[in-house]
Amino acid sequence: MTTKAKLIAFTIDCAEPRKLAGFYATILDGFEVQYVDDEYAGIGDGTTSIYFQRIPEREPAAWPGPGKQFHLDLRVPDVDRAVEEFLALGATRPDFQPGKDGVVLADPEGHLFDVYPERS
Repeated sequence: MTTKAKLIAFTIDCAEPRKLAGFYATILDGFEVQYVDDEYAGIGDGTTSIYFQRIPEREPAAWPGPGKQFHLDLRVPDVDRAVEEFLALGATRPDFQPGKDGVVLADPEGHLFDVYPERS
């Protein structure tokens, strides 16, 4: 039998940990900034954490393209409203949108995330 692990955190490389932690703490339900400095920041909801590690030379992958390493999927009550609010917070909307149900956005540093409606 294989040992089962519990995911406790996910670390995202970025140029500005403080800025990105603030962005995700604002858009993710129940997440608050737990630690922040110029090199490293963390947000969490008491169970799961997302960390942001400073890598000054990091460049976002082209989209669409093979350089994308990950993306987050988020569910929201109203996709159009969420997209509008997330754009106002510094997200961008790439021209290429592959699906019908959700919207692909990029955070202020170019990491992609998908916004989907809540399941009925």
